[in-house]
Amino acid sequence: MSLINIKNLMFAYPGSYDDIFSDVSFQIDTDWKLGFWGRNGRGKTTFLNLLMGKYEYRGSISASVEFDYFPLEVENRRENTLDILERIAPGTEFWQIQKELSKLAVGEDVLYRPFGTLSNGEQTKVLLAGLFLRENNFLLIDEPTNHLDMASRLIVARYLNGKAGFILVSHDRAFLDQSVDHILSINKANIEVTTGNFSTWAEQKERRDAFEIAQNERLEGDIQRLKQAAKKRSEWVGKAEKSLKKKNNATVAEHEDINTADQSRLIAKTAKLQHNLERRQDKAIEEKSALLKNIERADALKLRPKIYHTQTLLTLFDVSIRYQEKTAVSNFSLTLSRGARIALCGGNGSGKSSVIKLICGQNIPHTGRVEIGNRLIISYVPQDASYLSGSLSDYAEEREIDETLFKAILNKLDFSRVQFDKDMRTFSAGQKKKVLIAESLATPAHIYIWDEPLNYIDVLSRIQIEELILAYKPTILFVEHDKAFCDRVATETVCLP
Repeated sequence: MSLINIKNLMFAYPGSYDDIFSDVSFQIDTDWKLGFWGRNGRGKTTFLNLLMGKYEYRGSISASVEFDYFPLEVENRRENTLDILERIAPGTEFWQIQKELSKLAVGEDVLYRPFGTLSNGEQTKVLLAGLFLRENNFLLIDEPTNHLDMASRLIVARYLNGKAGFILVSHDRAFLDQSVDHILSINKANIEVTTGNFSTWAEQKERRDAFEIAQNERLEGDIQRLKQAAKKRSEWVGKAEKSLKKKNNATVAEHEDINTADQSRLIAKTAKLQHNLERRQDKAIEEKSALLKNIERADALKLRPKIYHTQTLLTLFDVSIRYQEKTAVSNFSLTLSRGARIALCGGNGSGKSSVIKLICGQNIPHTGRVEIGNRLIISYVPQDASYLSGSLSDYAEEREIDETLFKAILNKLDFSRVQFDKDMRTFSAGQKKKVLIAESLATPAHIYIWDEPLNYIDVLSRIQIEELILAYKPTILFVEHDKAFCDRVATETVCLP
């Protein structure tokens, strides 16, 4: 066991006017299976890069371990997978590679294929296996689930649960629960480390938030009472002092029988009491200001779906999709009715995205029949958001969506005002994905077709989107591997073979 010590960490990107980390201190045990959580843009990937020594910072980061980062960049993807693994973990015996891959349900045949021909899920598993074959290295695993189907996520979660010595960035609640024994959370006001999985952390946070809200309500009541009492005493002292200055023998009604000297002492005593009350009030305000700093606001989203004039919106009959010599989809049929919420499932490479793109009108080579309703308006969220650049205002104008509504949705998805003035190239992967979702939500449509919309999206925003769909019940066809999301949202699951 050894410790990674972070002390008084300060970091901001060059030219940026807001800090990512400000005077942050905490410790990490290298034996932990540590889940790393925080809302998009809070600095999770930045922190991993700081551990890797990629940026200059103030403060100190000390560790007695070497760090490895996932996803590892593979320079020559035409190389055989075995050669790549031997380069990642030199000196590893062949039987060790076989054993590690078997734990991840990866067949030995992938070792003799060019790495680039492997599916995204297979590449993820191979790279994880290679990195864990390195001894005495601490792994920084950044969003490994984005290209994994549900079955693969379960396999990788069990694999990670059998390991130790890593930080895992993920927003998949079930995946975190199955993988980790500690949580590192970047909150609004601080960074904290807690024992347990994500559900344990969420329960503890819910209790803390409820306590802070109750304390806040009590303190607000105390402050109002103190202010009212202070106001009355201040008025009384002011009147009495004015009376003394005029050398009026009359005193305030409550003390008509005492002389001027006694009255002066009474006024001084009352003024002192007034000062003490003000100090109490200031202390209560200071105590109140320390509360609610870590309360995560997740305002309800709104949607304005259009109602289509017929019950059936689209139908696919015996659709097959081929790319050159490879069949991606074979004899697939689907009917989407008004109000249905269909989760399109299937393993990696089963053709889910191809079906989505075909429905959305892209030029996908296919056979079979595709019937799309007349004047059907589709709002589409693609998988990839990396291409986004430029200002949000220009983006809204190009997409012909209401800029005010678009930015209001982003604000509810935890975009701060300063983000509105930045180039989208500087956004985190999760923030870019939120831009696509906000565009979709700002577009009145008959059907919402989303292809892995939750990749990189933080947990609270996932819950917001779940609540939105359950409240407005739009017609939606989506591909998503977050089991918790699918279980809550889908009215039907259709699987590709």
